[in-house]
Amino acid sequence: MKKRVNFVIKPHLILFIVYMLISGILMVFSTGEFVIDFKKIGFSIVSGVQTYTRKATNFFTNTFTAVKNLSTLQKEYDILIEKLADYENLQRTNAEIRKENMRLKTQLDFVETINRVNIPAQIVARDANNLYSAITIDKGVRHGIRKDMPVIAFQGGNIGLVGKIIEVGQTTSMIIPIYDFQFNVSTRVQKTRELGLSAGSGVLNMGMIMSYVRKISVKDIQYGDLIVTSGENGNYDREIPVGTVSSINVNDYSTTIDLEITPVIDFNKLENVVVISKEVKEGT
Repeated sequence: MKKRVNFVIKPHLILFIVYMLISGILMVFSTGEFVIDFKKIGFSIVSGVQTYTRKATNFFTNTFTAVKNLSTLQKEYDILIEKLADYENLQRTNAEIRKENMRLKTQLDFVETINRVNIPAQIVARDANNLYSAITIDKGVRHGIRKDMPVIAFQGGNIGLVGKIIEVGQTTSMIIPIYDFQFNVSTRVQKTRELGLSAGSGVLNMGMIMSYVRKISVKDIQYGDLIVTSGENGNYDREIPVGTVSSINVNDYSTTIDLEITPVIDFNKLENVVVISKEVKEGT
């Protein structure tokens, strides 16, 4: 029985033959001769293969290099972004430190202008649910603070009454703020010199109410007039700013009027206070 032979034509062989034929034809047209020089054809084929191989190699090499360079650039970019973020954080930190130093310097300059012995302090806690809406500071008996000492502050270029000391510990003290309903102080309208008694409204945003102001003075009092301490109760110096008139309430059946007062000090932003002693500084 005869074996059956199967011929398999491989594609790359066909391409090789076609390439040789095309190369021969091109050489015929370029030289004008019909003689096929297989040596030249072979050289042309090898040269063509080498050329395309070199181009392909260069393409892949350049692509790999570009990808590698891109990866390196990405890493360098990420590093620069991190350094930039660190620099921005450092700038913000430096700006905050400068701002804090300026604020403390302002407080120090203010303290030096007070002719009474005083103790600068920082607020460390607040308790709005406390009976006195208490404010706790970081100074106590060890620092010379005593009960009933008045507390003031310097804020935004303004001096204002904060309250008074009601409890004293070794290293901390508690302040009752002027807006607390149990706080009261003798006050005057600075411009008209009308006398009254200012008491806390019990609500931070409402401030204080100045009562017992003579009704006859209503025509002379205006919104925005400054209310100051009268100094008549012996615990507070005269002319300490308390707040400004925000409303005038007139009762037809009373001989007095009530003035609503907005505190000079913004208690929501208050951080530092100064506790004032009755003792006068030496040399003043």
